[in-house]
Amino acid sequence: MKIAIGADHGGINHKTYIKNYLTEQGIEVTDFGTNTTESVDYPDIALAVGTAVRDEDYDCGILICGTGIGMSIAANKIHGVRAAHVTDCYSAKMAKQHNDAHIICLGERITGPDLALEIVKSFIGEKHLGGRHSNRVNKIMAIEG
Repeated sequence: MKIAIGADHGGINHKTYIKNYLTEQGIEVTDFGTNTTESVDYPDIALAVGTAVRDEDYDCGILICGTGIGMSIAANKIHGVRAAHVTDCYSAKMAKQHNDAHIICLGERITGPDLALEIVKSFIGEKHLGGRHSNRVNKIMAIEG
């Protein structure tokens, strides 16, 4: 499994924590930044991770900012990307199973590090169920044009 991860200055601690865990599990993780607490613009990070995941260089992506909302909005502007802002394990599971989300977006200021890690585990441990869910995903993607 190959995972793309990125965070702005508001999500750097969670990014480091999650990245270290995934690497220890033998998962290949590419870090798209940032690596300091100096202010950066989250759309730039979302674009880098979203494009890499969309182009199928990675199995999935993780984006982290203060709330996860900005990253989610930015990533979903990338044609072909489905990013889900999640705050619990069930939502992460459903994002993959039902919505075939490529990326999850987390908020460091609203979700503790241990829960964030459990959310990531829930997301990467699931597969899209297909069937009636594929029909719905196709309708979502048709909205993009």
